[in-house]
Amino acid sequence: MTQQALLTLVQWLSPAFPLGSFAYSQGLEWAIAGEKITGAAQLEQWLGDLLAHGGLTVDAVVLARSLEDAADHGHLADTARALAPTRERLAETEDQGAAFARTVAALTGTDHPPALLPVALGRAASGLGLPPAQVVTLYLHSVVSALVQVAVRFVPLGQTEGQPVLSALAPAIEAAAARAVA
Repeated sequence: MTQQALLTLVQWLSPAFPLGSFAYSQGLEWAIAGEKITGAAQLEQWLGDLLAHGGLTVDAVVLARSLEDAADHGHLADTARALAPTRERLAETEDQGAAFARTVAALTGTDHPPALLPVALGRAASGLGLPPAQVVTLYLHSVVSALVQVAVRFVPLGQTEGQPVLSALAPAIEAAAARAVA
């Protein structure tokens, strides 16, 4: 593993990478509007459930399989489409995956066809030589971090109140990544 490979992955998972992530919240905005999440404790529970039982579980497994040398990315994309719980969640992962592939292609000068986000990321990251658990862990952390930012804006939680939620979820992020890789 090189530092350059790790920095490339961190760049791809950064909020500055143009995926349009700000436009999606995996249902979090709905939960906030319905007053199901009114503080840090409910946010932590919601995000923990996403990691243990929700769409992030599917994303993590698909990403882990997409990182494998003999990955069938077409089959993985079909599986992920079939497991998308809602039309909105499917549109989210398709739109973000297409944006990811387009931007990586522009950065690298290589062909990266559109795919659902975990498939597109796995296909691109497989060439970095990073441990799969590290790639999946950093992916999950980036998504959870973005969702904490949604809550900071819409609950509203303060920045200081959002950070302990993210810290408290670190073991759940690591556990979800380990399950996905296994």
